Amino acid sequence: GLTGIDNFMVRHQPTFSDIQDELWELLNDKVFVAHNVSFDFGFIREAFLKVGKELKSPKLCTVRLSRKVFPGMKSYSLGRLCESQKIPIEARHRAMGDARATAILFDRMIKSNYQLINQSLKKNTGEAFLPPNFPHSKFKEIPDSCGVYYMLDERGKVIYVGKAINIRERFKNHFSGQVLPKLKSKLKSEVFDLRWELTGTEFMALLYEALEIKRLWPKYNSALKLPKQLYGLFHYVDNSGYGRFQISKITKLFKPLESFFSMEEANLFLKTGIITYGLCPKLCGLRKVNCSSEDELPCEGACDFSEEPKYYNQRVAEFMHKIKDSQQEILIKLDGRTDSEYAYCLFEQGMLSKFAYLEEGLISAAIPALLEPVPQVPETYYLLRQYIHQISSDQILVLEPS
Repeated sequence: GLTGIDNFMVRHQPTFSDIQDELWELLNDKVFVAHNVSFDFGFIREAFLKVGKELKSPKLCTVRLSRKVFPGMKSYSLGRLCESQKIPIEARHRAMGDARATAILFDRMIKSNYQLINQSLKKNTGEAFLPPNFPHSKFKEIPDSCGVYYMLDERGKVIYVGKAINIRERFKNHFSGQVLPKLKSKLKSEVFDLRWELTGTEFMALLYEALEIKRLWPKYNSALKLPKQLYGLFHYVDNSGYGRFQISKITKLFKPLESFFSMEEANLFLKTGIITYGLCPKLCGLRKVNCSSEDELPCEGACDFSEEPKYYNQRVAEFMHKIKDSQQEILIKLDGRTDSEYAYCLFEQGMLSKFAYLEEGLISAAIPALLEPVPQVPETYYLLRQYIHQISSDQILVLEPS
């Protein structure tokens, strides 16, 4: 909507894996300069982390620098700055056009006030953001692994609980950027220490975070409020024999396959099912016209009758079976914190009831008795529903009702 870039413009362009080696050579051990640098750097850093490389380049932000070099402007967007400096942008909101304009702007700032640029680079050690009462030595101890973290005040009381794929980077982001400035300011003045628990996977971190927030009720965690109106996913068979899905408000008359807090949450769940099981968006109620090969979501032709109902309905049945499984008593096996252990989670009626980290090699039948019980909280039910499609079948064991 902002840039005019659509799927057709990028569908034949190289993926990150195609250019990762060349990009690493260009960026590693260099100063990373960008307009709103944390935004660009965050995406690239995460992409490298997924292939086992950690980009630790020092950063310079041309937005922050331009506020000091060109004070008094109403806007410091790249477009406004380039307009004021008569710098042409050949292709606005395109990678090379914006990059060339940023390079010219940065060059002018260097020539205008080299000492300011040099001082900013020296300050940019990666620790200038730290809260005043938080020791640098503690920051260096924070792992760059997945887990749950606890911010503590002067008395050692937990004032905030969060989860992160990279705890160190997430802690750093709490005190940089312009998101939620009031919360950021309060946390920065009150944080004295940090504790953490590694979880191994993001799903486990989300579950553990929900449990800990309910247990501790930290003052800077917003409590989730359950809405009065729930939405449901319903299934029926049309006159042509095709299985269809529909999202609508839940009433006393019909029981849904699944329930949701909002229409957005329901649509996201259904879209995941469409992609996972190759369902037709029109027959799932997300499109009013027949699908085409150019659409983003897949379709095998059920909406124009080119795929027979019996074949299409097999995938519909798989989707419904997965939903049903998630509502039974199930044991899920996840990667652990080390290579020699796994995390086992027991869900009853969709909610996490027990879990433990256990060494590999245990017999499945013996595992439930080794798990530690936890209070059942509704948030774990919705987390399971969001992640159930990403968990392979060999990681899920449906148990007999206990």
